[in-house]
Parts: sequence; C-alpha cells; structure tokens
Amino acid sequence: MDSKERLDKLRKQLEDYHTWPSVFMFKFVVPSDEEKIKQLHTIFGESAEYRQRLSKNGNYTSVTIREMVMNTDQVFERYTAASAIEGVISL
Repeated sequence: MDSKERLDKLRKQLEDYHTWPSVFMFKFVVPSDEEKIKQLHTIFGESAEYRQRLSKNGNYTSVTIREMVMNTDQVFERYTAASAIEGVISL
C-alpha cells in the first residue's frame, strides 16, 4: 500500500468514526527538550488542552493534546506540522 492509499484509508476511518466539529486527541512523543515542546504547543495554540508525562529515564516526554477541530483536514494539518519538529513521533 503506497502512502496515498494509506492516507485515503486513514481519512475514511476518521470520517466514519468522527462527527465534525469534534474534540480530537493527538498523541506525540518528543525528546525532553523544552524548545521542541514549545514548538508543539505553538502548532495547537492556547485553546487546546495539554497533558505531558516524562519517560522513566527523562529522555522523552509524551504529550497528549485535545483540541476542537472542524474537519479531517485539520487533523492532517496538525500532524503534518508536528512532523516537521525534529525527533517528534506521532502516535
């Protein structure tokens, strides 16, 4: 399956599962670097709800973000923007 087919399948699953607008939960793992975490916060802004948890050894931080999004495209936009942050892992 190529990446376009994979994205189309994911888009369909999101459309089938969610009624838009909806609060969507995003999950990331980032290196425990305050600047990278700030970059993530910048993508989502003030209205989003954030939860952070440090890994056992403190090298990584898991970040859960809940944000009201209007449609599937906004979900993809957030994940695409987050993927530009070095070391970020989207879950």
